[in-house]
Amino acid sequence: MSKLNDIIRELCPDGVEYTTIGEIGEFFGGLTGKSKGDFSSGNAKYITYMNVFSNLAVKTDITDFVKVGSNERQHNVIIGDVIFTGSSETREECGISSVLMDKIEEPLYLNSFCFGFRLNESNTLIPGFSKYLFRSNEIRKQIIMTANGVTRFNVSKEKMKRVRIPLPPLPVQREIVQILDNFAELTAELTAELTAELTARKKQYEYYRNTLLTFGDDVPVVSLGEVGTITRGNGLQKSDFVENGVGCIHYGQIYTYYGTFAYETKSFVTTTLAAVLKKVNTNDIIITVTSENIEDVCKCVVWLGKDEIVTGGHTAIFKHSQNPKFIAYCLQTPAFFEQKYKITHGTKVIEVTPKKLEILKIPLPPLKEQARIVAILDKFNALTTDIANGLPAEIETRRKQYEYYRDKLLTFDEKMV
Repeated sequence: MSKLNDIIRELCPDGVEYTTIGEIGEFFGGLTGKSKGDFSSGNAKYITYMNVFSNLAVKTDITDFVKVGSNERQHNVIIGDVIFTGSSETREECGISSVLMDKIEEPLYLNSFCFGFRLNESNTLIPGFSKYLFRSNEIRKQIIMTANGVTRFNVSKEKMKRVRIPLPPLPVQREIVQILDNFAELTAELTAELTAELTARKKQYEYYRNTLLTFGDDVPVVSLGEVGTITRGNGLQKSDFVENGVGCIHYGQIYTYYGTFAYETKSFVTTTLAAVLKKVNTNDIIITVTSENIEDVCKCVVWLGKDEIVTGGHTAIFKHSQNPKFIAYCLQTPAFFEQKYKITHGTKVIEVTPKKLEILKIPLPPLKEQARIVAILDKFNALTTDIANGLPAEIETRRKQYEYYRDKLLTFDEKMV
């Protein structure tokens, strides 16, 4: 840090110049005029949406191909280009950036759901600096404000042109990149160690869960339809969320936010909307019935809160009189997954109907035995999913520490003109 401070004092003692993105480069779009068939027999590599969304630097070991004719006018992606995601279901996930750090000899294209930004002068920003800069909190806040929409948000390129960024001298950029690369590498190593430990604990938990939920012939196996009733949810978009009101659980949150059990909701809707949505009561189980990934279909969360809440489409509500935790644990076993794979349908979007859910079978020992098994599994579950006290919280702390130092290094006094 002292070396960086010395460079800043020497090269920009009065502050750093700021400019808008539109003044230093141009935006370009992704692939156009492509059909589904063009992606099944491709001859050219292209950068996917998830490649951009998930990586600071574009991964170049690409296995995704698209058919591009020699006479087509498509934009090639080159080293130093900053790629942005163009849209998302939430404003906060719009405009996520990734930078092509490597020189690619063969043509490389960009999917139609993203767009690129190319500098007018390649030495204005070094690629490594762009990699960190456009993911910093201050720049992200500006980018988020450029997104418009209701159920789906789209970045406005015209508004993006007005996003203001710092332009420190190249030696300053290089020093910051070196510091952040080292810090990111250390953070990645520590996170990998913690993740490995968490993975080991999860495997241990899964072993005991599967063992405890394997029974002999003395325990009956029944269908979910024999145990309770399953109804499908209706309505509810993320755009319906309000600051306060009736608690609600959106199907997407079951994939990304909730664990196996929930006592409070992350989101709320108005009482007017709640009146027309399906109701969820204590001990009810909310099951996802739609996803692009078959692994996410039939994920569930048990509602253990005292208040009645609501849920929406792409979920099913399972009402029953058994131990809700026991049923939820059964829905996570390989035996249940084997059944699930047989009743889902669809290719791009995988679905299962409530009627099909009713035929899925689980073992059903007496309630006293259910409670004994749940008590054991709860302890293992807490070790792997407790965000407040477990390893996931420590991993999150590492991430926040990295972001703090990144943003601190990328914050400059502005030079007054």
